[in-house]
Amino acid sequence: MSDELFDLTGRVALVTGTSRGLGQYFARALARAGADIALTSRDKASLSGFAEEIHSLGRNTFSVDLDVRDYNSIQKAVGAVLKHFGKIDILVNNAGCNIRKPALDVSWDDWNTILDTNLRGAFFVAQAVARDMTHRGYGRIINIGSVTSVAGYAGLGPYGASRGGIRQLTMSLADDWGNHGVTVNCLAPGWFRTAQNTALYENEAWVEYLSDRIPMKRPGLPNDMDGAIVFLASESSRYITGQTLLVDGGISTGAVKIKI
Repeated sequence: MSDELFDLTGRVALVTGTSRGLGQYFARALARAGADIALTSRDKASLSGFAEEIHSLGRNTFSVDLDVRDYNSIQKAVGAVLKHFGKIDILVNNAGCNIRKPALDVSWDDWNTILDTNLRGAFFVAQAVARDMTHRGYGRIINIGSVTSVAGYAGLGPYGASRGGIRQLTMSLADDWGNHGVTVNCLAPGWFRTAQNTALYENEAWVEYLSDRIPMKRPGLPNDMDGAIVFLASESSRYITGQTLLVDGGISTGAVKIKI
């Protein structure tokens, strides 16, 4: 198979939420595949070190302030990236948050914070970027979902609702923009250790319990998603749209270990 199917040389990728966590791994993987990268954070000063790392890979970078809960911030950020690079070929809608609480303890503000960030923000960033993509007749939009896009877990009510919404939104936007050469897919990680859930992974008993429920017998490592993000961003996925790609070690199968 030709490497050209996965080559992103000459492409520009906007990755939201790149001050830490999986967003940095997504940006790094795309840069290694040849893409120039626009990085975002609510405070772009926090991106300076990572921007230098991406630049050391031989890629052009541009950092911009972006608060996905603020419509004007979205318009300003996307406009700045378009002015700097002249185009956006790939969007990775990664910015997100979680407030982990039992359902009876979730407040009105908790719900709004999670849904405004993970779902409403993702839609309006996609909309702003798609105005350029549909005009040019080309684009790859990758919405970051979660295993909670397809499965429910206690303590993750609003988060699961937002990620389930991302899956449905992905299908709708794929239908909206497919005739303009824009694919829209959802990349759904399983259980990966991030800054949001570090406390869970400090509990060895919980990690052992989790690992026993995953067919691959371990939580995900950030680099486990490198191939998937490049695949969805590249020509190799040109006839794939509206789909959810689970990278979860198989936990979404619902399989549990049965002693015989």
